[in-house]
Order: sequence, then C-alpha cells, then structure tokens
Amino acid sequence: MKKKKQAVIQDPGGVNPSDSSLKEEDETLVKPKRSRPGEEEGEEEVVYHPVKLSRSDLYRPPSAEELNRLKEAESLFHCSLLKMQMEELLKEVALSERRKRQINAFVETVTELIEGVPGSPEVEVSDLSWLSGAVKVPFLLVPKTTKGRFHMAPPASVDLIGSYPLGTCTKPRVAVDLAVTIPADVLHPKDVLNQRYPRKRALYLAGLAQHLVSSSDIGTMRYSCLHGDRLRPVLLLTPPGEDSGFTVRVHACLPPGFFKPSRFHFQRNNIRTEWYAGLQTSTPGRSEPPTPHYNSSILGDLLPRAHLQFLSAVSSQCSAFADGVALLKVWLHQRELDQGAGCFNGFLASMLLAYLLTTHRIGNTMTAYHLLRNSLNFLASTDLTVNGISLARAPDSTAPSLPEFHSAFQVVFVDPSGHLNMCADMTACTYKQLQHEATVSMEFWDNPTVDGFHGLLMTPKPMIRTSDHVFQLCEPVKLQFSCKKLNLLSELMDHSGNYIQTVLPYVLSLLQQGLGQRIHLLTHSLSPSPEWSVESDAPKHKAQPPLSFGLLLRPDVATSVLERGPPADGPKAAEFRRLWGPRSELRRFQDGAITEAVLWDGKSMHQKQLVPQQIITHLLQLHADIPESCIRYTGAIVDDVIRTGSEVPSTGEEESLLVVQSYDDLSRKLWRLEGLPLSITAVQGAHPALRYTQVFPPLPLKLDYSFFDKERFSKSLLPKEEKPCAAYITPITVICHMEGSGKWPHDRLAIRHIRAAFHIRLGELLKKHHDYACRPCPTHVDVWKDGLAFRVQVAYHREPQVLRESVSAEGLLVVRDNDEAQALEMATIYRPLLTSILHGLQQQHSCFGAVCRLAKRWLGAHFFSDDITEDAADLLVASLFLQPSPFTPPGSPQVGFLRFLRLLSSFDWRNNPLIVNLNNQLTAADHTEIKNDFMASRESLPVMFIATPKDKTLSMWTKRGPSVQMLQRVVLLAAESLKVLERQLMDGGQIQDVRVVLRPPLDVYDVLIHLNPKQVPLLSQAVDPPTVTFSRGATAGCVAQSGGFLPVIDYNPVTLYLTELRDAFGDLALFFCDPYGGTVIAVLWKPKAFVPIPFKTSQASARNVAADGDQASSSPNVEAILEDFRVIGKGLVRSVEASPEKWSF
Repeated sequence: MKKKKQAVIQDPGGVNPSDSSLKEEDETLVKPKRSRPGEEEGEEEVVYHPVKLSRSDLYRPPSAEELNRLKEAESLFHCSLLKMQMEELLKEVALSERRKRQINAFVETVTELIEGVPGSPEVEVSDLSWLSGAVKVPFLLVPKTTKGRFHMAPPASVDLIGSYPLGTCTKPRVAVDLAVTIPADVLHPKDVLNQRYPRKRALYLAGLAQHLVSSSDIGTMRYSCLHGDRLRPVLLLTPPGEDSGFTVRVHACLPPGFFKPSRFHFQRNNIRTEWYAGLQTSTPGRSEPPTPHYNSSILGDLLPRAHLQFLSAVSSQCSAFADGVALLKVWLHQRELDQGAGCFNGFLASMLLAYLLTTHRIGNTMTAYHLLRNSLNFLASTDLTVNGISLARAPDSTAPSLPEFHSAFQVVFVDPSGHLNMCADMTACTYKQLQHEATVSMEFWDNPTVDGFHGLLMTPKPMIRTSDHVFQLCEPVKLQFSCKKLNLLSELMDHSGNYIQTVLPYVLSLLQQGLGQRIHLLTHSLSPSPEWSVESDAPKHKAQPPLSFGLLLRPDVATSVLERGPPADGPKAAEFRRLWGPRSELRRFQDGAITEAVLWDGKSMHQKQLVPQQIITHLLQLHADIPESCIRYTGAIVDDVIRTGSEVPSTGEEESLLVVQSYDDLSRKLWRLEGLPLSITAVQGAHPALRYTQVFPPLPLKLDYSFFDKERFSKSLLPKEEKPCAAYITPITVICHMEGSGKWPHDRLAIRHIRAAFHIRLGELLKKHHDYACRPCPTHVDVWKDGLAFRVQVAYHREPQVLRESVSAEGLLVVRDNDEAQALEMATIYRPLLTSILHGLQQQHSCFGAVCRLAKRWLGAHFFSDDITEDAADLLVASLFLQPSPFTPPGSPQVGFLRFLRLLSSFDWRNNPLIVNLNNQLTAADHTEIKNDFMASRESLPVMFIATPKDKTLSMWTKRGPSVQMLQRVVLLAAESLKVLERQLMDGGQIQDVRVVLRPPLDVYDVLIHLNPKQVPLLSQAVDPPTVTFSRGATAGCVAQSGGFLPVIDYNPVTLYLTELRDAFGDLALFFCDPYGGTVIAVLWKPKAFVPIPFKTSQASARNVAADGDQASSSPNVEAILEDFRVIGKGLVRSVEASPEKWSF
C-alpha cells in the first residue's frame, strides 16, 4: 500500500489534497521512514515481513464479503481502479490520529484560557477605553456610535461546533470551530437593532484576544470573518511552532433561545434609516425597508448548536456520511466554490447530504461514491433559484414559506428551524455555476473513455482556465458611486455598508440582460474572507481584491456585431432603448422590418471576439457609473502574439479563409481538367493553412518587379544580390491522386518518371485553360494563383507498396517496411486525411485554428518546432476540444492556449497514451485496447504517444520526437509559462506583457549565432519584431494577377543554413531556432562528442590531434568549428557569440 499511496501524492495531474502548498502533512505520508498512524512518535518502527501462506490458503475460494466487494466494484464503478482511487483520496484528506491528538490538546488549552477571561466594568458600547491599545476591535464602526452598554465576563460555555465534532473535517484547510457563548447579562433584548449585537460580539472577541495575546500557549492570533460576512468576525488561533497544519476559529455566539427567531423574519427591519444615514424619514408614517441579509447574519449565530445536533443525528444513521461530505468538499474546492462570500461551503455540503437522506433520495447504506454521485445529480437537476428546498419538517407558524423566501433571496435552502435561509448571501450566478459544474461532471462521469476520477476530484478549475473571457473591476471603491446611481441606500443598510456585496447582484443582472444569448454562463469570484492582525483595524471594503467575472460564451452568437431589438412601435421598444441608451437606433432590415438595433464595432474575427467587452463597458458606464478605466478585460490579450495587420487587426481567420477559398477554386479546376491520360480521383489539401492552423497564414502577394531580375527562359523572378532577402512564399501542398491503371509501372524509378510527366502535363493544362504561371518539377508542380503558391503533387496509391517490395538474390519477392515508404504514405495519405478531419473540427469550433496557432507560436518561440511537429501540435490541441473534461470545449483562443500549456505540463506522458478520438470513431473497447497495447510495448514506443483512430499502436506523428530530454524541457517550460501567464492575466499589479512567455531563456546555450535581420525573410513574425525600413519586393494583401513571371518559392536562408549546420556538425551539437522570424540560432554542445577518440584520417575534419607517446587521439577543434559557422553562413551570420565558461569539456 505504501507504493500506491506515494503514487497518488506525486500525481502530476493536479492534486489538491496533498499539494506541496497545503501545509497539512501527515507524518505517515511524508517521512521516508514511516511509522503507523496509531504509533506514538517515540516508539520503534514496526518492520513488516511478507506473510507465508499455505497452498490451501492461497487457493481458498473468496469469502462472501470479498465477493460482495468484487461485485460492488464491478457494478457501481467503471472499474475497481476508480474505487481504489477514491479510497486512497479519502485517506489523503482524512485527519491522522496524531493530528487529532494535537487538535484536542490545543482546543483543551484554549478552552481553559478562554474560561479564565477576567471581567471588566460596564461601559457604553462606543467606549473602547477598557481595551489596551495593542488590540483592536474587528469591526468597521460605521456609523461611529450606537446605543447599549457592554462589559467583559467569562463565557457561559465553550463548545466545539462545525465539521470537527461531526467527523467531516478534511485537509488541506483544517479549521476547528469553537463556539464561545456570550453571557446573557452582557446582552440586551433590543440588541438586534442598529448593529448593537454584532458590535458587542466584536467587542467580546477583542476582549478574548486581549486576554490571550500574552499567553505562550498560543502561536499566531489573527482576525477574520466567517465566509466574508463582516458582521461575523472570528478569532483565528494556531498553536505555537511552525507549520501547525490547523487553525482554531473562535466564534462568539448568542446564548440558545436568547432572541426569538421571529424577530429575524426577512420582512422585518432591524436597522433604522435615521440611525444609519442620519436622515429623518420623509414621511412620519412610512415603514422602514426590510433588512433580510442583516437578519440572516444574526440568526445564523443563534442556531449553530441546533445544526450540529441535527447533522449528528442524520450522520449517525449513514455510515458513509463523513466520506460523502469529504468527497463533495474536494469537488467544491477544485472548482473554487467553497470559500468566500456567498460560497457553497462544507456546512452547506453537509446540509445538502442531510436533505437527500431525510427525503430518502439516497439511502443510509449507500457508499461515499453514491452519495457524491446523487448529490451532483440533484444539484444538476434542481434549480434552487426557482424551487427552493427546506429541511424544516414541522416549522412553527411564524416561519416564512418558500415562496416568501424567494421574494427576498436569490437562492433558497432553508435550515431545520424553518427560519434561516442558509444560502442568503449566495447570488443566482454562483448557484448557476454550481449547477453547470454538476451537469458537466455528470456528463463525463458516465463516459467510460474519460478518466472520471481525475476530472472530478483531482483537476483544479480556476476561473482563468474555465471561463472563455475574464474581466475585473479593478477599483472596488468606485462601486460606491454605483450605489448612488442605482439608488441602493436600503440595500446598503441591509449589507451594513458593504457596497461590493450590495451592488454585485444588480451588476450581474444588468450584464445577464445585456449579454443575453451570447453567453452560456456568467460567473464571478467570491470575495475572500480577509485576515488581519489583532493589532490592526479591520480592513475597509475598498481593500478587497478586484472583483473578477467569467464568461462562458456561445461561440456561434457571441461574435455577432448586431443586436436586433423589438419593432419600433412595439411595447418592448422603450425597455430596449432604456437598456442600451444612445447606442440604440432605428434600422431597416432586408425583410422590410424597422426595429430598434445596436451595432457594435468589429470587422475581423479578432475584433468581433471582443464584442462582449464593448457591451460590458457600455452597460456598466451607462447604468452603474463604472468608467471604462476601471474595467480590466483580459479576454483576448494573448491573441496579440499572432496578430497581424495594422489597419484591421486580425489573428489569421480571414487570411486562412482566403487560402481555403483559393484552394477550393483550384481543386474544382483540377477536377475539370481535360486532356490527362488518367483521370483524377481525389484532390486533397495537405497543408496547415488549409485546416486554419498555420501560425501566420500565407498572404496574397503582389510582387514588385523592380526588386527582381527576370529570367526569361523559365519565366522566373530572381532577387537581386544587393537587395534584402525576398519575401518568403509559402508553398501550399495539394495532393492530386490519379486513378489506378494497368499502365502504371511496378518499378519505383519508372513511377517517379510517370509522376514527373503528369506534373509537366498539369502545368501545361493549367497555363492553357486558366493562364496560371506554373513551374513543373520531378516531385511537384508549383502553381501561382491569386498571389498564392500551390504545390501540386501527383500521387499513385500503390507507390508506397512498390517501395516496400524488393527481389532477393534468390529471386523471391520480399516486402519490408522502410522510412521512404512511410514518409510517402505520411505525405500522400495520412496528412491529407488529418487536414480534412481538422478542417471539419474548425467548422464545429470556430476558435480551434486560433488555439493551434497560439500553441505552435509558443512551441516555435521555445525552439520545440523540430521536436513537436505541426501535425502533433494540432492533435494535442484537438484533444482539448474532443475530450475537454472536466471543462467544456474552449470558446476563446486564450483559454484554449492556457489549457494547452496545462496539458503539456501535467499529462502523465510516461504511463498514459494521449488518445485523440477524431470523428468519435473510437469506442470504449478501442480505448482499453490502446491502453493495454501501450503498457505492453511501452519501452519501444515514443515518449510522447498520441493515438488516433487510424494510428492506434505506432504514434506516427511523434515517432521522431521529442526525445526524453526535450519532453522534460517542454513540460518544465509549459508549467512555468502557465504560471507566469495566469499571474499576468489575473493580477492587476503585474505589467501586462504576455510576450514574456514567448521569450526563450538563451543563457542555457553554449553558442549563439546572431543573424542579419535583412536576410531573415520572416522577420515580421518575430516575438518582438524590429521596425524595418526596407522592402522585400512584395506587398501583402493585394490580390495579384495569376499569370506572368513566377517568384522563387519556399526560399528561406535560415532554414537552409540550419540544415547545413545539422548535416555538418549534427554529431557534435544540437541547433535550435525560432522558425517564425527568429534572428538567433542557439547551439548546445553534445558532451559525449568531446571525449578524445583514437585518431583516424577519415575523421580528421575540424579536429585537433594530440599525441601521447605512440598513441594519437583527436578531439573537436572548437575554434575551427566556430569559424566554420561564420564561413558557411557568410552574408547571413552577423556574429557568433560563444560562452566558454558554460562548456563542460
């Protein structure tokens, strides 16, 4: 079991229960020499020996209990592995016996200290003179004074409440709740009014803090508040010593039954306008506004013991109750729903399970697995914003009904007393998010091809990685003006001055109304519970971090620039105009209708993706007085790294569409060609631009003839020597399959000659019928069309088979696979098929191509393009859309790119194949077969294994790379890039420069070859492109005539130089370069190549010879090699920068 436990802890797939940042450590899991959980620390370690079993014991039939377990694992879980994973997780999050002993001892100490708190003379509530200056009151005293008198006195009782006595307390955040009952003589029956009780509560906590501050038995002591509610401060205590692993939360509570619950009916007012605002009510007989949130906050202090008794009674009937709550808490924690104001915390999770048990929706004998499953199913199918639920079996006559609760609160879940709505602070958006997460979880849980355990319980889902677009309100203090604009004085009184929680529901409602069908879900961050020193004043509301909002988009409608409203004379027109203000205008449409409408800016897809940003900034400025400068919209910041165009910014969608349209036209013309000896059976694209995934799609070019010399015979344009390197012209590969015929020869050389003849004939026909400039070659024919270069290759379906066949010396036909046949199959069969499938995926998910472009731009910037090919990178991104669990498919390029980095850094490449289920062709049985074959042949397979329906066992796309070392570097850089990028996107204090994740660290390389920018044709695609003042002989975006002279195609000096370096010095060094405008070639020496070897005349080039006696040895001559770098790259190389201090030879 030790090995198993260790494997769960170190799982790179995203572990929270045992994350290194979570301080709760279990001695039995961390120390190398581990003792049993029940052992005292001073005892000797028990040594375990294998048990020797007799033959009869070994082959004994399974017992009834063992049979039941096997049957349960088979019928209740996908497999026994899931059952074991959940059992291990529960062991991970459960408290060890050693930790429980520590907690019990510390709670006992704290209880004794609190019971000995001295009394103090009675003073006015606003008189703080009895407190020493070292301790402050954990309360925002606004207004400054209120009526009432206060004195310190020993508590009436000190009791454990919450999850610890219930047995549902879990790691990582171990919080033990201690209820300190304020004596009845300190309180007054009228303390419900005007914050008198909350202030006395805070004063009592300050008195406890003053008493405990001098004790050596207490480690750290800080204030906080319960779930972000400033009316309910708590005192946080930790034991002395570092890394205690738990916190005791001290709550000051009301004596049971001190106030009648009916005093806190949500329709009653307990804060007077005259006291809070200093204003006389305008009409003497006018009723005060109700204060439902204030009432709920105080009522919550009246019932914690009753809640504990109720949950204890329920849990005692269900043996798996604690485990079920633990799993539900882990699920909530991974989705960031369990902390902060209005969260769905562990207490609500326990109450939800109790509700399901008491209403017999789940049985007392169910396992923790079933409790979690049924809880999520209930959340997914029940909308508590419309149909609230209640635990009250027989509420008294003064308790409100569920419809009444709905009139005051957005989410309704009533406690057993019938008076308290436990979800009073939760917004409808938070519950919708909870419901959405439960729905998504249920969808992939039942999918046997998905690892449900990791998706459900082990993968963190921060907002930046879950939502398609994210924006922040950076200065929460500006929300005070929103309160005035929206006239929310009554609501502000109800929230005791917390203007953020006051305005939030109205902002959410406004955005929901404005974004409408464009979004699937609107979420917001939950304001965290602040913590501060007992010696500091309570932080003001403006000290809260920025409020973050997440949008889950509907990609098909989110980018629409037109908001069509009701008819101008319709009853809803006035409401539409009120919502949109001056942006609303009358427009006449093609169908003759005249309606209200709003038109947003956006010409390119890149601009249209930011239409939600325009809507949000307009609505918040118009209705809530929140200026645009306060809104930090990070929906498409990362897209800038692949952005082109100055007048109309674009991220490649329009350019890719132009290429595809031109290809479609060429394809039709090829099909219709007459005069070929054999007919064409298929025309297929085999280039990333034809599946929308080329990082920088080819642009139609108009050539400047003065830049070139004309070569009349071949009608070619050759760049003049004194000019900079001409613009790079991408050849777009098109495979043209010819029909089979007995006329095709069976000799490989003859087939090539026939193909060359077809290329000549195709060029002649295209020139004759369509006046395209063509250049035939033995391997292809280049066609210049619409300013783009298409490279048409004729393919014969039996040629790979011919390449595999050979005749032995005995005259026998031998069929043997070889690299040449595989490369031809890849080029003419598999790559066109992949291009076709991924083109279809782009039609389903409009941002697929942009995510691929971002991913490949990152790979190129970090010199990984040669290891992870374009095809492999596209498949990695495709997996994010085809199997997105536990997320939904990415709806924006940015979130897709973040998940790509997460996939690279967290996937267990060593032990799992990445299965990309293209066209949904793989069944559950296929998945199992692929995994079994993978495990059986792991050592002989590529380190990054990608399986597809047409390639289940070989991983042809990653066969040649990456190596183990390169994959380790990919994983390391992806993890670091993800961390830096997420911090930049979510932390407003960061300088926003997302390109920092594309700047590779060059200090790890031994030699840097700096290139002349004028000779780098793709310089404009660099991460930080320099300003250039020279021309490359072509103007982008201008559609050229198809005829005329043909430029040099596929000429890139950097690529050619790199190839020469690898051919000449590949045995001595590794060479790296960014293919997208990189001006540096980085060189890494191979240490083994510098070990001296015996001298041979055949290996004397670029080597030093050293004689030792009669033995001569040679080693590489580094100076000569560096000089060769310059000589080979003359005109291209600007300088060679060597760093000998890093060399290890």
